Amino acid sequence: MATGTQQKENTLLHLFAGGCGGTVGAVFTCPLEVIKTRLQSSKLALRTVYYPQVHLGTISGAGVVRPTSVTPGLLQILKSILEKEGPKSLFRGLGPNLVGVAPSRAVYFACYSKAKEQFNGIFVPNSNTVHICSAGSAAFVTNSLMNPIWMVKTRMQLERKVRGCKQMNTLQCARHVYQTEGIRGFYRGLTASYAGISETVICFAIYESLKKYLKDAPLAPSASGTEKNSKNFFGLMAAAAVSKGCASCIAYPHEVIRTRLREEGTKYKSFVQTARLVFREEGYLAFYRGLFAQLVRQIPNTAIVLSTYELIVYLLEDRPQ
Repeated sequence: MATGTQQKENTLLHLFAGGCGGTVGAVFTCPLEVIKTRLQSSKLALRTVYYPQVHLGTISGAGVVRPTSVTPGLLQILKSILEKEGPKSLFRGLGPNLVGVAPSRAVYFACYSKAKEQFNGIFVPNSNTVHICSAGSAAFVTNSLMNPIWMVKTRMQLERKVRGCKQMNTLQCARHVYQTEGIRGFYRGLTASYAGISETVICFAIYESLKKYLKDAPLAPSASGTEKNSKNFFGLMAAAAVSKGCASCIAYPHEVIRTRLREEGTKYKSFVQTARLVFREEGYLAFYRGLFAQLVRQIPNTAIVLSTYELIVYLLEDRPQ
């Protein structure tokens, strides 16, 4: 009975710690997420650049001008949003993000912790196989439950402010999706999210491996037993940043496909069809549009989430016997 109660308290602790970590990360990195989503969109206005091209075979050697479309950078998108829409547009989608991030992170970390217990009894305890299976299972459950909220968030971030028109709030956006597309509309992009489980698996496999090389990780008291070892905390942040950076670079294309699938009234219908269409019309580089913004956002965000999670778990478990 005592063991059952202890397991229940453990699950609640991971729920609380995961929720807190996710909320803190979401607030700090919201502007970068808006910029990333705009860069991934098919409605992004590409800049036209003219390159001079010399024809050596001609008598005069005259040059011609060749127009080329170039994707605007992170700072250009930021400047455009500030000038045309105002600073508030950088926080579009923060409402559903805050509504969804705490429960999604809470569910994720609770599922991860529970799955880890189960897989430890099947495979070699705390091995990479255990971490990969646990991360994959937790991501599958979380994506299935939270997709409607992320769908609304993406629609809000893609909505550009027009002078004289008021932008939709979270409830109005959700109502609009339901009226125009029905319940199925809230699950657009879910297949891409499932494909994105590979990113989560890679991230946690690297993160857990790096933790093994960190001295006294997770956080441990100092020799005096009263002060926290700050080096461990920053070590965990570094481990989280490195793991997320590697995972994002490897699995990023699914993010672009997911954003395209969530756009309103577009030609994108399924995961495979969208991937083929983007490749045929825009080339393979289109799958990495917004990658820099993603790295700038996700690396600190993941570092904040995971280190806050580890810190809260440590603080609440660190009770005198």
